[in-house]
Amino acid sequence: MKVICSKDNLTEGINIVQKAVPTKTSLPVLEGILLECGDNFKLTGNDLEIGIECLVEADIKEAGSVVINSRVFGDIVRKLPDSEVLIEVKENNLVTIECENSYFEIKGLSPQGFPALPAIKKDNAFKISQKIVRDMIKQTIFAVSTDENRPILTGSLVECKDGEITFVAIDGYRLALRKNRIDNNSSELRVVVPGKTLNEISKILQPEDDEITIYSTSNQIMFDIGNCKVVSRLIEGEYLNYRSSITEDYETKIRVNKNDLLASIERASLIITSDERRFPVVFYIEEDKMVVTSSTNVGTVKEEINVETDGNRIDIGFNPRYFIDTLRAIDEDVIDVYFATSLGPCIIRPVESDNFIYLIAAVRR
Repeated sequence: MKVICSKDNLTEGINIVQKAVPTKTSLPVLEGILLECGDNFKLTGNDLEIGIECLVEADIKEAGSVVINSRVFGDIVRKLPDSEVLIEVKENNLVTIECENSYFEIKGLSPQGFPALPAIKKDNAFKISQKIVRDMIKQTIFAVSTDENRPILTGSLVECKDGEITFVAIDGYRLALRKNRIDNNSSELRVVVPGKTLNEISKILQPEDDEITIYSTSNQIMFDIGNCKVVSRLIEGEYLNYRSSITEDYETKIRVNKNDLLASIERASLIITSDERRFPVVFYIEEDKMVVTSSTNVGTVKEEINVETDGNRIDIGFNPRYFIDTLRAIDEDVIDVYFATSLGPCIIRPVESDNFIYLIAAVRR
């Protein structure tokens, strides 16, 4: 194998596939990146849960393949001069890397033991813009659970039906839901994608309208981003019936400027230095004002913001971090917040559309 490519292109490819290289594994070959030269120059990382392959623009001199330690390879390439890089594999998988006056010899591994990415049938597929998927992930990923005792909640539910795509994440204390229309699409999909996969994909996707294609089978999903493909296992099991948690009934509704509410909660949380659930931020709502307050061993914070109120007076407490994460994910200037009882969850919706729903559980005081 012998190939020449630019340092910048090679670095970009390494950075992408390293997202699928495990930090700890009992299989040394998985700590490597598979380099393949055939019709194109392809890099692959695979930790058996998520696999990423990336095509790198290059001048292929000789076909072949090798596995090289990901950390060592990445560190070397990043430190090379900004010039053309020559990679050549010699006998016994010895890899030479040359760039201007720099020369490295690295012991590689046979590609025979490197696991191939699962083959995904391209029957059930739909296209969608990178920007939409990237935004929907970022606007819901914070609510994915990290509790391995409830594995189904460590992923996001991705539904596609009737020309609409929906992302849902639940961690037991909050729910994040985002919807978007997909024009000219009749595909149906209902899968639970690991949060880790979505988090890594969001780092690869660009905030552009270039399309990606999503394929799925019963236990695998593939995101085809042109020169890059991400394949991931799906989480098996039945996702929670989240619709039953979203009620239209409310005792009190407020319409509020999102940025005013976010800034107020952030200030109120400054004195909360210990257990956030023990010291909630409390909302006192009456007429057209809302008092945001917190009281801890450090001290007390209180401030008033203007709101439009519909319904009864209410006071209710929340974990401030949950509210802050949610408000930061919302791109609307004005939102509606619904409260059913002083102990029940609140529901946050847009004023004029149904593109998102956020639910946050109240804290008992």
